[in-house]
Amino acid sequence: MTRDTLFMLPPGFEDHDRREYCPECAEVWGVLNYFPSLKETLHIIYVPITHPRAPIVDLLGAGDYNAPTLVLAEGTGTPAGVSFKTANGRKYIDSARGLAALWAARFGTPVRRGS
Repeated sequence: MTRDTLFMLPPGFEDHDRREYCPECAEVWGVLNYFPSLKETLHIIYVPITHPRAPIVDLLGAGDYNAPTLVLAEGTGTPAGVSFKTANGRKYIDSARGLAALWAARFGTPVRRGS
């Protein structure tokens, strides 16, 4: 099975001379813990807080990419009503809300409140 690749910041990292976490990544981890079967569809890679984030650049080309970013597996269909970006010929989503919309459309998870 070909998996989508999810790039996340680690649960804790050093920035601004203190330990921090990414609120969007924490939201995504919450969804993955609510619906653990989603993890089976993903290849999860942690990226550093600093740019450039080489593993993302390797797939999408040069750019200032957000985390979380989900890069769809090649040949993966795009459900109607889900917004995608494209770089280097690859489709990706770079927000927790976008990921929630994709997973709801693709796997039937509940829709994020406020969406």
